[in-house]
Amino acid sequence: MGAPVISLRARCFAEVIGTFILVFLGCGTVHVAVLTGALSGLWQVAIVWGVAVMLAAYVVGGISGAHINPAITIALAAWGRFRPGWIIPYIGAQLVGAFAAAAVLFALYGPFLNAKEVELDVLRGQPGSEATASCYGEFFPNPGTPGALKLFKEQNMEALGGMVPEIAAVAAEVIATLFLALVVFAVTDERNAAAPAGRMAPLFIGLTVAVLIAVIAPLTQACFNPARDFGPRLFTALAGWGTIALPGQRGTGFLTVYILAPILGAVLGGGLYVRLLRPALAPVEE
Repeated sequence: MGAPVISLRARCFAEVIGTFILVFLGCGTVHVAVLTGALSGLWQVAIVWGVAVMLAAYVVGGISGAHINPAITIALAAWGRFRPGWIIPYIGAQLVGAFAAAAVLFALYGPFLNAKEVELDVLRGQPGSEATASCYGEFFPNPGTPGALKLFKEQNMEALGGMVPEIAAVAAEVIATLFLALVVFAVTDERNAAAPAGRMAPLFIGLTVAVLIAVIAPLTQACFNPARDFGPRLFTALAGWGTIALPGQRGTGFLTVYILAPILGAVLGGGLYVRLLRPALAPVEE
């Protein structure tokens, strides 16, 4: 007997759960770092994100493939490794999982968010509340970067642009997501003799995410995943942050940096592997 056919409904439900795991644990550690100061270094946050990716992949990978990222879904489809007709359902499921995780974190950490805003003397939905909104959606530069929050409060777009210009933020997200997709395609390729054995691919994908966050987070908070950003961003826009969260003070930056750039990077990374690297591999023996 052949392997059972997994329905699209089951696959989408798995993507909801997988993306929920990713965002709940990943954004959860951002809450801990921003609101309590319990995590003192960037690597501590980065490694939790990496573990979150790994756990989500092990939980739902056998059902949906654990894309948990619209950029990866689109890249896989672009290079013939995923059905194009399933792109929209998968992305919808990923956004639902991310939005739900943000809602749960908001319910759990509400008092801490309030206390942090009092400490920083900011009003939710007003300039400066990027500090707490950054627990959910992302901003460039990272509001936690020394001096950045003061500029957000003053709405000093020129100075913020000087710290991290939009083009630099776009480039960072394209390059990082290209790297991520390159690794995803390589470690899941049955023709790649160097790929990790024994179903260890999720571990290496998670470590890749962690090291990329360690490099990119000071610039853009390190997205690489449109659902991870837009689901929580949409929730915060509805939960009191309003235009601070969506579209944010940097105008269309949320679209170019956190949605379009990761998609472009993932497609380029997949193409780099499929077109330039994979042809050198020996075919799988029947």
